[in-house]
Amino acid sequence: MRKIIHFVHVSLDGYIEGPDGEFDWPTMGAELSAYSFSLMEQADTFLYGRPVWEMMAGYWPNAESFSDDAHDLKFAPIWRSAPKVVFSRTLTEPGHGARVINGTNLVEEVTTLKAEPGKDLLLMGGASLAAALTAHGLIDEHQVVVHPVLLGGGKKLFPDSKERLDLQLMDSQTFDARTVLLRHRSASR
Repeated sequence: MRKIIHFVHVSLDGYIEGPDGEFDWPTMGAELSAYSFSLMEQADTFLYGRPVWEMMAGYWPNAESFSDDAHDLKFAPIWRSAPKVVFSRTLTEPGHGARVINGTNLVEEVTTLKAEPGKDLLLMGGASLAAALTAHGLIDEHQVVVHPVLLGGGKKLFPDSKERLDLQLMDSQTFDARTVLLRHRSASR
């Protein structure tokens, strides 16, 4: 069975976007960039909630026309050619080679997706979808990249919950003398 790996950037104060929705603060240094590409070798499908999908679909199809960043130039063709799944109850035609799962029966739909042949599934960013999948025990690994910035508010990595979930630290790693990767899995696995 394929694993779902949640890969997300977070500020030191626990936010995945700033107070006005800004996501201009993550820095992809050479080491972090190389690590992210190694993840893409392990996975063959990108998963998105609708808000992150809209951000990605607005940038990656034509990234080369407005970016000269080495990471962007290498990732853009990978993104365009990779299978993509968008979880949305409102979106029907996402374009860019993506298919939609409406989440009517999230556990069944994701269990079916994980049972399909292929490499692992990479959930890119987001909070709501990650929280829903986590609540149902469907995320196999959380990979959180902590950036040295305090945003002072915005969207939290995990929404408030009454449920406690104990996690087990699998690994930690520093990249570019700037960011720290924390890899966790459920303590019950």
